[in-house]
Amino acid sequence: MSESSEAVILVGRKPTMNYVLATTMPLSEGKKVVLKARGRAISKAVDVAQVVTRRFMKEAEIEAVNLGTEEGRVGADGRPRSVSTIEITIVPKK
Repeated sequence: MSESSEAVILVGRKPTMNYVLATTMPLSEGKKVVLKARGRAISKAVDVAQVVTRRFMKEAEIEAVNLGTEEGRVGADGRPRSVSTIEITIVPKK
């Protein structure tokens, strides 16, 4: 798939329905959507994927779920921290 046929949505602190709307728009155009979240936003990304596929776009399905961990330095002392990540790929059914 080319880059123009994929939409990436970064899930953060906004209300869940904002991300649901942002996800349904590209799906209705036939594009693949990738929801990305880190840390506490992971549960919201899962909620968005479930609401989209079960209520709003029943003709869409979850294609893949990728889990990972990012390591980085946080704070003034620069201690290493690990943050969990998730990528949920949603595609229109063929």
